[in-house]
Amino acid sequence: MFLTRTISGIVLVIIALATILTGGPVLIATLLICSLIGMQEVYGALEIVEGNEAQVRSSTPLEKESAATPQGKWNPLSLAGFAGAVIYYLVLYLAPGQYYLVSIVGTVLLILAVYVATFPRFVAEQAVSAVFGFLYVAVMLGFIYLIRCEENGKILVWLVFLSSWGADTCAYLAGRAFGRHKMAPVLSPKKSVEGAVGGILGAGLLGLIYALYFKMPSAGCFVTCAAGAVISIFGDLAASAIKRDKGIKDYGKLIPGHGGILDRFDSVIFTAPVIYMLSLLLIAAG
Repeated sequence: MFLTRTISGIVLVIIALATILTGGPVLIATLLICSLIGMQEVYGALEIVEGNEAQVRSSTPLEKESAATPQGKWNPLSLAGFAGAVIYYLVLYLAPGQYYLVSIVGTVLLILAVYVATFPRFVAEQAVSAVFGFLYVAVMLGFIYLIRCEENGKILVWLVFLSSWGADTCAYLAGRAFGRHKMAPVLSPKKSVEGAVGGILGAGLLGLIYALYFKMPSAGCFVTCAAGAVISIFGDLAASAIKRDKGIKDYGKLIPGHGGILDRFDSVIFTAPVIYMLSLLLIAAG
C-alpha cells in the first residue's frame, strides 16, 4: 500500500507540474475534468445520485432521518451542476474580468430551476447539495487557474500545494514524532494537535524557503503558506465530516492508494481560494 501510494503521489506531482507549467487550455481542461469527477463523487456521497463502488457505506452513518433517495448515476439535478461547471470554466478561460461570478450565480439559478421544474422528484436537501457540490469542488478548485493567471502566477500557484500537501507531510512527520493530543478524535483519530502545529510551521517554512529561492517577499510567503496550512486542515476535516456523516470510507477509487479526487484534493480545494486572496494582499502588494 505504501509503495502504491508513493507511486501515485509521484504521478500526481508530475501531472501537476505538466499542467500548471503549461497553463492555458491544458490547465483549464485538467481542472474541469477533476471538478466533474469530484462533483460526481460528492453527489454520490450526498445521495443525489447513486454512489460509486467505493461509497458502500462501509462505516456506520450518524443516526438521522433522511428523505433523500439517490436517483440513478445521472439525473437532471446532477447534470445541471455539471453543465454549470463546464460553463464556469469556459467563462474563466474566455471571458475577461469578473464574469465568472455571473456564471456562478447562473449555475445556482439553473439548479434551482431544475428542482422546481421536476418537483417533487427531488427533495430540498438534494437541491441544496447540488449547489454545494458545484461551489465546493468546481468553483473553489478553479482558483488554481485564477492564481496561475496573475502576474508571477507560474510561481505563486505552487504555494497552494506547499501549504496543503506540504503541510500534510510535515503534520504526518510531526505527529509521528510528537503527537500526544487528539485534535479531532471522531472525525480523524490519527490527527494530533502537535501534528497540526508541525504542519502549519512546516508549511510556513517551506513558503519561506520557496520565497528566498524565487526572490519573493519572504514574510508574505511564510504567512500565506502558514495560513493556507490552517485552512487545509479544516478542508481535510470537512471532507472527513461528510464521509463520517454519510458512513463512507472513501469518495472513490480513481487514485490508487489515495481514493478519489476528493480524498486527495480535499485540502487543496479549501486552500486555493485562500492562497489566491493572500497572494494578492501579502505578496503581490509587498
